[in-house]
Amino acid sequence: MIFATSAYAVVEKPPGLLSVPGKGENKQDCAAARVRAMFPEATGPLVVHRLDMETSGLMVFGLTADAQRALSMQFERRVPRKKYVAVLDGATELGVGEEGEVNLPMRADVEHRPWKMIDYLNGRAALTRYRVLGRSAGEAGGGGKERFEKVRTRVELEPVTGRAHQLRLHAATARQQGGLGCPIVGDPLYGHTGLFLGGRHERERLMLHAKYLSFLDVVSGERVEFWSEGGFGN
Repeated sequence: MIFATSAYAVVEKPPGLLSVPGKGENKQDCAAARVRAMFPEATGPLVVHRLDMETSGLMVFGLTADAQRALSMQFERRVPRKKYVAVLDGATELGVGEEGEVNLPMRADVEHRPWKMIDYLNGRAALTRYRVLGRSAGEAGGGGKERFEKVRTRVELEPVTGRAHQLRLHAATARQQGGLGCPIVGDPLYGHTGLFLGGRHERERLMLHAKYLSFLDVVSGERVEFWSEGGFGN
């Protein structure tokens, strides 16, 4: 847990944990259930927003019905500010320190769920601000002739809109189409197959972490900010 008042709690969700319960008994463990266990006196429906199961980082939950409603309205009005750190699987054409926007409308790929797709005609507006933080190169592979140099790019991503898979799709979309041109490392939907190690492919975790969350306190009305020191980098 990062911070809590009588009205809300800010927590850091680990990767691989659902935000809300899924279907089936084996999918009841989730961030919402763990917050409920930490605050058994909570009267609210808790859930305000979600992170993909593979994504780690900061989430806020309402502990009373009024707080949950007020926070949900803030998210609907895009009052909160969120920033993520991501590691892209490759070297983008962007320079270190370069900033910009990805403005690509998107919608569900109804024939290939749960994928999303860019659609300029029927898609919903989706805007992501980005800043390139750095680039690194290292070896990957199974040894000998199988080894190769793998370049990766670390970026800060700020979703202005909050579409499902927005950051993942905007990162993976080609530069010629207005995207970042490289998928996020470990993305099972929009990324590469995995890391080849010792004759096998090994999937890495999704390198996407919600490191910053800011919203208006539901009691004082003042903007509050939270930073996560976890994840894989800040």
